[in-house]
Amino acid sequence: MKEKKLIAIIGMHSWQKTALVADVGNRTQVPVLSFASPAITSPTIQLRWPLLIRMANDGSAQVKCMADIVRACNWRRVIVIYEEDAYGGDSGMSALLAEALQNIGVEIEYRLVLPSVSYVSNAEGLVQKELVKLENETLCRVFIVLQSSLTMVTNLFREAKKLRLVGGETESAWIIPDSITNMLDSVDKSIMSSMNGTIGIKTQYSNHNKEYVKFEKRYRANRSEEENSKPGIYALRAYDSIKVITRAIKCSSDDSSSLLKNILSDSFSGLSGEIRFEGKMLSQNPKFKIVKVDGEKSNELGIWTPDNNGGVKNKNTKEKAWPGLDKVPKGWAMPSKAKPMRIVVPAHAMFKEFVVDMNRNNSNGEIFGGFSIEIFHKTFDAAVGDITILSNRSKNVEFTQPYTESGLTMVVPAKSKESPWMFMKPFTRGVWLVVAFILIYTMFIVWFLEHPSNPEFKGSLKDQIATAMWFAFCSLFFAHRERIDNHLTRVVIAVWLFLVFVLTASYTANLSSMLTIQSIEPSVTSMELLKRNNLTVGCDKGTFVGNYLKEVLNFSSTNIKEIDREEKYIKEFESKGISAAFLEAPYAKVFLHKYCKGYIADSHTATYRFGGFGFAFQKGSPFAREFSEGILRLSEKGDLKMLEIDLTDPPNECSMSVSSDETRSLGLQSFWGLCLISFSTSTICFLLSLIHLIKNYQRFEEANRGSVTPSGSVWDKAARIAMYFYDKEMGLRRAQSSSELSLVMIQS
Repeated sequence: MKEKKLIAIIGMHSWQKTALVADVGNRTQVPVLSFASPAITSPTIQLRWPLLIRMANDGSAQVKCMADIVRACNWRRVIVIYEEDAYGGDSGMSALLAEALQNIGVEIEYRLVLPSVSYVSNAEGLVQKELVKLENETLCRVFIVLQSSLTMVTNLFREAKKLRLVGGETESAWIIPDSITNMLDSVDKSIMSSMNGTIGIKTQYSNHNKEYVKFEKRYRANRSEEENSKPGIYALRAYDSIKVITRAIKCSSDDSSSLLKNILSDSFSGLSGEIRFEGKMLSQNPKFKIVKVDGEKSNELGIWTPDNNGGVKNKNTKEKAWPGLDKVPKGWAMPSKAKPMRIVVPAHAMFKEFVVDMNRNNSNGEIFGGFSIEIFHKTFDAAVGDITILSNRSKNVEFTQPYTESGLTMVVPAKSKESPWMFMKPFTRGVWLVVAFILIYTMFIVWFLEHPSNPEFKGSLKDQIATAMWFAFCSLFFAHRERIDNHLTRVVIAVWLFLVFVLTASYTANLSSMLTIQSIEPSVTSMELLKRNNLTVGCDKGTFVGNYLKEVLNFSSTNIKEIDREEKYIKEFESKGISAAFLEAPYAKVFLHKYCKGYIADSHTATYRFGGFGFAFQKGSPFAREFSEGILRLSEKGDLKMLEIDLTDPPNECSMSVSSDETRSLGLQSFWGLCLISFSTSTICFLLSLIHLIKNYQRFEEANRGSVTPSGSVWDKAARIAMYFYDKEMGLRRAQSSSELSLVMIQS
């Protein structure tokens, strides 16, 4: 360096080499321009290497891009592969990736750490051994290569291709960083073919401007013998580095500090992008091309930029979903004849309607049947059966969308609900009160209208009240016989009889329904009653319900009896061994489907709900998502509901047994319209009759006292009208008595 009088050092693709050369630059006071940068920028870098300039960005943006690809493809688990550096580490890339994946709910299932290729004599054998081990230990097939030398990554993909872990026809997915993807422009086609289907991250730059076209032409002319002579990002950055040093030399003195200052203050548009420094590294946010290796070439899928939270612009937005793949690999080992899918089914299911172990010699070849198995065939390492989705279970397995609702139901013996006041149940109390009021009101109106002219409504006060009450009571059965003289009375009676007809028909129908259908109620009405009286309850053996009763509902463990067969519940109930059974909602439906006449479910326990029944797969399995979509399709088409109806619909003999609140009493809302019409009609007729009475009174006053109207208060006038009404009747009674007396004298 002293002999050649070097003024700057350019190069270094790895951070380890950069650190070594930067130490030399410190001793010789020569600026160093590196194409590499650490994954995490430490504030001590500028203090340790004051003459180091990084023509690159740190690894945070690249790691974020990888995480966005994983999220877009709905992969839940990944395998991380990296080659150790000279110091036995990964420059912090693994920690950055783990944090980025954790933010989107993705787990790193396996880490494959390869030693530096310089320390391995048989790299191919080592890689093959590690890949075979990986293949046997995990089903995840999403591989993220964080860092590797070209030699090691070449061995990695060649051995992976032999094991059918890579390739367009497999369900494996590979993601490689820009340090590898950027070198694909200069590698031979055999390496490219072994990486078929791999998704790569590549630094974005413009290849359409005139300066780039001229540079590419000269670059290819100097490398005409090479198979792939297209300039990559490192060649472009090397060109820009020489350009920035050349520009700085023109404005610098002989000392290195002046040269360094001019380099850092320079800004221009280079072949690799905008050249501008901040903190002795490129300041512009990186943009990445998302490419896919297709045979012996790579095709661009889209552009990733961190400016809008990892927003991606697809090249073919309408045709393909980001990251622009025609078919997104499942990222999981698919079942085959050599490795078929293993399905776990509960061997001793409590209710055979959900899962039943059928005859293995069945001619149809089916081993298991039931509701859960039917859904599994319509929608494969999975657990199939009546498995309840719980939060603690979700930590260990991947559940599908639930195919039935689940909750805790308390089933208790039913008792008949009989009452000596059953005849009052067809109507609510409000209806009875309103009908009684309208009956009395109608009775008064009929008396008022008929009393002045109808002899049948006359007599002593006692006789008048008795006649009016008897008339009103008989009208309820259309059996009244009293003569009606007043036309207004006929209108009142007509509307009243129509109301009576509707009330009678409704009463008869509802009472018949109540007497025909057996009305039942639970023998135990609350869980608090069970706990307060230390009554024993039953639950399914080997399920979570027992612990739930103890830990959540606070039942004593001595009062909980686990039952292993459905038939034992009946025996325990009949022998008073248990007072209630706590079953999951689907089981309770099946139980009541069979034993509807003697048992009933308590509605108060419906508030304790769980995740429902679902299928369980290994964590990260794509089958969980696919089965969830299938279950949703079954639900939308109605097939799921039809299966449930076949399972839980009650038989005909159970349709006559219902809980006490299903046949309700008829309320006032059903009759208030008719009641209002009857009341209004009676009131109008009463007012018309009253007006007629007042006019007669006025004529009477004029005839007896002249044209002078007596003065007085309203109450005085009302009293005189009442006296007039009374005197008029007394006059009629006296006239009737005189006629009868004359008739007697004539006869004698």
